[in-house]
Amino acid sequence: MSDPTSPVAGLATPYRTHTCGALRASDAGSPARLAGWVHRRRDHGQLIFIDLRDRHGLTQVVIDATDSPEAHEIASRARSEFVVTVAGEVARRLPGTENPRLPTGEIELRATEVTVLNEAKTPPFYINDPDAPIDETLRLKYRYLDIRREAMQRRLELRSRLVQAIREVHHASGFVEVETPNLIKSTPEGARDFIVPSRLQPGEVYALPQSPQQLKQLLMVAGVDRYFQIARCFRDEDLRGDRQPEFTQLDLEMSFVDEATVMDFVERMAIEVSRAVVPERTLLATPFQRFTYHEAMERFGSDKPDVRFAMELVDLAPEIRGTAADGAPASGFRVFDEALAGGGRVKAITVPGLGDAPRSRIDELTEAAKRFGARGLAHLSVEASGSVKGPIVKFLGEDLAERLAARAGAKPGDLVLIVADSSAVTNDVLGRLRAELGTQLGLADPDVLAYAWVHRFPMYQWDVENGRWDATHNPFSGVLPEDEVLLTTTSGDLAQPTPDDPAGRARAMQYDIVLNGWELGGGSVRIWRHDLLERSFALQGYSRERMQNMFGAMLEAFEYGAPPHGGIALGIDRWAALLAYQVNIREVMAFPKTQSGSDLMLDAPSEPDPAQLAELGLQFVGVPNRTG
Repeated sequence: MSDPTSPVAGLATPYRTHTCGALRASDAGSPARLAGWVHRRRDHGQLIFIDLRDRHGLTQVVIDATDSPEAHEIASRARSEFVVTVAGEVARRLPGTENPRLPTGEIELRATEVTVLNEAKTPPFYINDPDAPIDETLRLKYRYLDIRREAMQRRLELRSRLVQAIREVHHASGFVEVETPNLIKSTPEGARDFIVPSRLQPGEVYALPQSPQQLKQLLMVAGVDRYFQIARCFRDEDLRGDRQPEFTQLDLEMSFVDEATVMDFVERMAIEVSRAVVPERTLLATPFQRFTYHEAMERFGSDKPDVRFAMELVDLAPEIRGTAADGAPASGFRVFDEALAGGGRVKAITVPGLGDAPRSRIDELTEAAKRFGARGLAHLSVEASGSVKGPIVKFLGEDLAERLAARAGAKPGDLVLIVADSSAVTNDVLGRLRAELGTQLGLADPDVLAYAWVHRFPMYQWDVENGRWDATHNPFSGVLPEDEVLLTTTSGDLAQPTPDDPAGRARAMQYDIVLNGWELGGGSVRIWRHDLLERSFALQGYSRERMQNMFGAMLEAFEYGAPPHGGIALGIDRWAALLAYQVNIREVMAFPKTQSGSDLMLDAPSEPDPAQLAELGLQFVGVPNRTG
């Protein structure tokens, strides 16, 4: 019989003694009953072959009309996706007919009993062909059929193993799993809330949590010390490949910690989880590489760099300024000189092996750079002889052109792409070109998991339109101890924020963990002092009255003794997608929404029943009445 210690042990029911992935050559001669879906049926006259499938695997079933005419007759009526149960004896396949691609490929079940449990209509797409192109709209409308496909089954199983491994590491590390409510007060988290009207308190609403941020900090005040949760969160924002209106995150918080303590634990947890879930994948570096925000932007043009490949940004200004005795920009190329004279940057990336790219390819890259926000894109090509070519050589001169290519690290056959603009635009455009070209040229090893940290983010950024400082991540992030003085005033008053406020130079104890070019999660050591939290809220434009309205529970709780605390949240959907080689989180979610936020399977959102609106005292204003 099959190994009772296997992952599928204990799954016997009245309909089956084994799953469709459990039987092996050692089971030959034993009776067995299987249940599942007809994956394929092949009728050879006297012999009918059925490949029977469940989520555990696939087993070949043979029905011989000579041995069991009744079972043969029933099997002859079976079609793809019929639900059946079959019983018989396990036998080794004839020599030469084994299927090495299947774990069950050495055996077959010679059935003497076949029962159709449920018939099935012809599916709207092939379930038994893993390579069949299927429109995603059709997949989402019939998601329950899409999930029957092996690829989806495996991805959901991987996600399950991921969550299990996360829980095991946290429980072993002294964390307490606490569920926080999904009906809470609306608070600013960077996106729009989904709101839920209250029937019992007419005219008032709950909000679905964008994250359990305040609640987990209150758990630290409550003395829970180490909390975690696999939390469902909701954000009413525009969707893309790594975003959904409802998503799942690993949420954790720790007391009596500093930045290094949280980062060290999360790093150890990520390593243990990765090795448990995808032991075949390679971790690029342990410990993880750590970059300050400034360093990440300077070197990679991104605060979520993919460090599986080089192609780093290089500052060309030293070579350009070195051409003039007074250190002023004097390259001879007006675009470069004006950018530097205006306080901007001239930076480059070197693309390996693209030095002989045709004009059409250069035009594509130029259009991409403009789409990303640059005014243009300059380039230099290093030929096999080592000479440097390109339209800007006539302005730079051969000597400077060669020195710029050398500074960029270009070798024969490489292409140097150069952007001259403000620091922000230059870094962003080259960073996006770097990421796009890395994917197009296959520079990143897909089997490598390249975790990295980015920390020491700017605490605030100035909001010109609203005349206030906005937190770059969330309003609760703590400030580096050496920058704390920048948040305070000599009088200690909550003064009106201005763009010249010293707080604009403050750095946060904020850290993001990135994986293969995606932001996997972000967190911080929090502001845990009442006075400093009030000052931070004031800089963000909150009056005392609004502070009390939005954050009253937290501000009051901090007056009863809040410990130093910090935490992080990691996206489960993103993590599962990256571990499963996917670029869209919909591929690891059982029932995701479309790009427009619709559920095609359940037809949601939908028009409410008028009685529901009346009970809540609601009516839609400015929305056409679709019922006429």
